[in-house]
Amino acid sequence: MTVHRAHLETAVGVDRRGVIAAVVLRTGVLGALLVSWQVAAAYAGSPFFPTFTDTAARFWEAWPADPEVLTRHLLPSLARLVVGWTIAALAGIAIGTVIGLSARLRDYVDPIVQFLRAIPPPALLPLFIVLLGIDDGMKVAIIAFGAIWPVILNTADGVRSVEPLHRDTARAYGITARDQLVRVILPSSAPRILAGLRVSLSIAVIMMVISEMVATINGVGFQLVQAQRNYLYRDMWAAILLLGVIGWLFNGGLSVVERAVLGWQRGAMRQEDR
Repeated sequence: MTVHRAHLETAVGVDRRGVIAAVVLRTGVLGALLVSWQVAAAYAGSPFFPTFTDTAARFWEAWPADPEVLTRHLLPSLARLVVGWTIAALAGIAIGTVIGLSARLRDYVDPIVQFLRAIPPPALLPLFIVLLGIDDGMKVAIIAFGAIWPVILNTADGVRSVEPLHRDTARAYGITARDQLVRVILPSSAPRILAGLRVSLSIAVIMMVISEMVATINGVGFQLVQAQRNYLYRDMWAAILLLGVIGWLFNGGLSVVERAVLGWQRGAMRQEDR
């Protein structure tokens, strides 16, 4: 018992040191990038390329410190992003699961999926405007359309790659099809599903901005275009910085979910290493 406890404490210590080292490395890389931005902009001396400190100051003035801008532009953008990406995630997992479970269905729908995902979503923006108008429904729809394909493909690949032995064992023990899906297939597919969700989140942020650049009166994308058209380059860079912060925060939240969902996998890998 004492040896096992000592071994466990050693493993925990190694894990903590690994986490600290990863945080230090990521912070250092980000810091180096920001310092490079500051130095390059100061050296260039161009009004079109402000320094990081000027951009950060304008970012604070134009966004967090202005409640009107937050409620009129940022919150609507975040709402569209969350709703569109959630629709893409749920529908993509459902469709991908069905495709992955049926080889015959996969043969039928694969050409359709490959054709639709090959169309650049921004090219469909005029079509979505004609069909759905310029309200929030159009923006949510274009976000969902652009973000759904990585989820479908990764989910289908994950479901298809589940070990046949796992399914056979579940059937041998009389586990129902529903329980097999919930307890065997989806957990085994979770790493690929989450990888698809991560990619789709980046696409959703891009589509959010693009959908707000045309025929709209609010949103982060609208503010970005207005700043560019009015030669307000500090405001333009502040909006770009805001988009980076939004993507970073959402990606960090998804990473937390990923660690919670895939905790069993890391535990199993540590057991194998021992």
